[in-house]
Amino acid sequence: MKKPSNERNRAAALTLGALGVVYGDIGTSPLYTIRQCFGQAGGIAATEENVLGVLSLIFWSLFVVITLKYVLLIMRADNRGEGGIMALIALTRRGPKLKPRTRGLLLMAGLFGAALFLGDGMITPAISVLSAIEGLEIATPALKAYVVPLSLIVIVGLFLVQDRGTGAVGALFGPIICVWFVVLGALGLIEIVKVPKVLAAIDPRHAAMFAANHGWRAFVVLGSVVLAVTGGEALYADMGHFGRRAVRLAWFTLVLPGLLLNYFGQGALVILDSAAVRNPFYLLGPAELLYPMVALATAATVIASQAVITGAFSLSNQAIQLGYCPRLAVRHTSAQRIGQIYVPQVNWALLVAVLALVIGFESSDHLGAAYGLAVTGTMAMTTVLAGAAALGRGRWPQPLTFLAFGLFLAVDLIFFGATTLKLLEGGWVPLLIATGLYVLMSTWSQGRDALYARLRADRMSVEDFVDGLKPDSINRVAGTAVYLARIGDGVPHALLHNLKHNKVLHERVVLLTAVTEDIPVVAEDQRVDVVALPKRIYRVTVRYGFRETPDLPRALRHCAAKGLEFDMMETSFFVGRVTLVRAKKPRMARWRRRLYFALTSNALSVTDFFRIPPNRVVELGAQIEL
Repeated sequence: MKKPSNERNRAAALTLGALGVVYGDIGTSPLYTIRQCFGQAGGIAATEENVLGVLSLIFWSLFVVITLKYVLLIMRADNRGEGGIMALIALTRRGPKLKPRTRGLLLMAGLFGAALFLGDGMITPAISVLSAIEGLEIATPALKAYVVPLSLIVIVGLFLVQDRGTGAVGALFGPIICVWFVVLGALGLIEIVKVPKVLAAIDPRHAAMFAANHGWRAFVVLGSVVLAVTGGEALYADMGHFGRRAVRLAWFTLVLPGLLLNYFGQGALVILDSAAVRNPFYLLGPAELLYPMVALATAATVIASQAVITGAFSLSNQAIQLGYCPRLAVRHTSAQRIGQIYVPQVNWALLVAVLALVIGFESSDHLGAAYGLAVTGTMAMTTVLAGAAALGRGRWPQPLTFLAFGLFLAVDLIFFGATTLKLLEGGWVPLLIATGLYVLMSTWSQGRDALYARLRADRMSVEDFVDGLKPDSINRVAGTAVYLARIGDGVPHALLHNLKHNKVLHERVVLLTAVTEDIPVVAEDQRVDVVALPKRIYRVTVRYGFRETPDLPRALRHCAAKGLEFDMMETSFFVGRVTLVRAKKPRMARWRRRLYFALTSNALSVTDFFRIPPNRVVELGAQIEL
């Protein structure tokens, strides 16, 4: 009887964890969604008919986009349990035999979607914290002047503690968000009881009539309705941390009911008093609870922001491993959980961007225009990649796959089209951010490909090198030399330079190549491959998943089980420091080449990235034309 009890406890713990990490973003959407729909952008009068129409749009958006698309369909497109747009990119890279052009277009879509997700990571903390603290204006308009300064203080405090990791406070996230959803549902239910006719909005005909009556204006309102589904990408991106079951259980048992009750409760309040549309979320509860609600909302938005920031760290690490981002310092903040990492450069870049957004836009209403574009763009890219992955797996008939994903893509594109109408009102911000990030990632990828192509053209095969070694003419010295090889079937430049200038070879020579697989995590028993070559030369391949951070000394311990033991005190690591110089005929556009050179010069050193002890490293330089 203990086993079922343990399984239930584990399922409950995972579900509670999913509440805290996965649903913080979408859970704070009620703070601003209804207000945005009837605000300046929407321009719709707060009549009963319009309220029912907007609520119907919100209800069916949550049902179609989140429940049907993400919870029931997209979460099936996992990469060995891992979700998110980078996991889909990895699936696409190793997926079906696509034409090079088609595969290239899909990878471009994935990279731009990842860039939009990072842009979303900048906007979420800004709009969430602002919308929470704006509740102070309800108490007295005199406090309006303090909203931005208080928001800046909360945001700075949030980013300053990132290096400590989420492990220490992670246990609090789930319970706080659980209380948040219970409060959301309770406040909404109280108002629904007063105006039960608001439940008629479940009928999709209200959405249809709203669209028919308002035409183009209804399409504009969709740009605000989409705020109700912001955070939907987190359901899929964080699936690997908690599993499908926990994420789905949390959605159906607490998150969806809490959200719907609160949205419908806000609608009921506006039907009773149209003036409440200025901030229906905070006016929903009694005045005595205003300050506690501001405090609870601030805590919820901090948690939502934390989840997005953590997601940005994770995505950046995956982009590094998959070859779409320069090497950055990645610190693990937990010895038990692989997903808890801290990326200093990403953290400080996000902080600067979020502070700039808060100061520049000053209110959540103004930021709402910028928010939707990043969300809908990411959702559309996810649908495209997930559809390609589904076709590759062949589990469904092709016509059914095209129909299902085509319909969801059509919905995504409608929402995306609606958000583009706010391009001049702030929607250009995430688009500009995403374009810049896409250029950086695509340039790094192209530069790496061009560099590897040049190395392959100049490489000497390991077999030719071994055959050409003359034992009588080369001095072998004691110890082990590990040469890092970018290309697994070629001799590293560092080895050739060392042999040319020093005329010595160590007693044991290891040609080591680190490979990132298109899977999240590589099993420890598959971490290394060892191939013994003549003349005490070994070829070692170390494999990592795209969620892992390389640690070569630790990985080399696995070689002992395959007949190759290492004593770190007698092992030297030879690293080639490549200096890129301009070729007369560049392999990439000149502006991209200049950008790639700049990215390379600022990338983390190979020694630090692979966690090689600095006192065991010998660097040998080489110039390569690119």
